Amino acid sequence: MTSRGHSIRVGQLEIYAEEEGEGAPALVFIHYWGGSRRTWSEVIARLSDRFRCVAMDLRGWGKSDRHAEDYSLFAQADDVEGVIAALNVKDFVLVGHSMGGKIAQILAGRRPDGLRAVVLVTPAPPTAGRKV
Repeated sequence: MTSRGHSIRVGQLEIYAEEEGEGAPALVFIHYWGGSRRTWSEVIARLSDRFRCVAMDLRGWGKSDRHAEDYSLFAQADDVEGVIAALNVKDFVLVGHSMGGKIAQILAGRRPDGLRAVVLVTPAPPTAGRKV
């Protein structure tokens, strides 16, 4: 399978995402601090024959814009939500590693339509002090 790359406008930023495979639910991968969509390459290689896999570069990483004013976890959850909407992902599982797990928890707390499950890989709790 070949991956399809997209530069997606979310708010004022361009967020880069790649998708590979087909099938539902889609698996939406969120990388750790210092990572990129490529963090998930080996996992996606093993799952994309059964699932649609989406992995993005969070703001400031990989091929995504590096000129944001807000790098909060809440802003990054907005980005993930924007990518999901732009790619018309209707049935999905969030898969987050470390900081990506925090972002997945924040987004899951919003109860977006189509969210089926959340997989957290060595996460920490989301930052307290702000409603999601």
